[in-house]
Amino acid sequence: MGKKASAPSRQYTREFKVEAVRLAGSVGGSEAAKRLGIPESSLWNWIRLQRAGRLETGTVASEPVKRSASELEAENARLRRELANTKLDLDIVKKAAAYFAKESR
Repeated sequence: MGKKASAPSRQYTREFKVEAVRLAGSVGGSEAAKRLGIPESSLWNWIRLQRAGRLETGTVASEPVKRSASELEAENARLRRELANTKLDLDIVKKAAAYFAKESR
């Protein structure tokens, strides 16, 4: 017969691994793996590496990233637009739900 196709190998950044281990410390390994959509075995390997001191936890969250004021303003404007669009989408969904609830009676 044919070979069973294996899932493509995914590579994760060091920062992702460190944050995944941190999340596992707060909610548990299995729950963290579910939330992140990663195999539990990968997460447990990263936890083992961190405990052995081979997964640098370094300065991922301890040092803030320095950005210029214009970059921060641009990000703020983008986030405001995204929030406005999300509010509009939510308003439309609420109206549609009310409409279909009324129609189903």
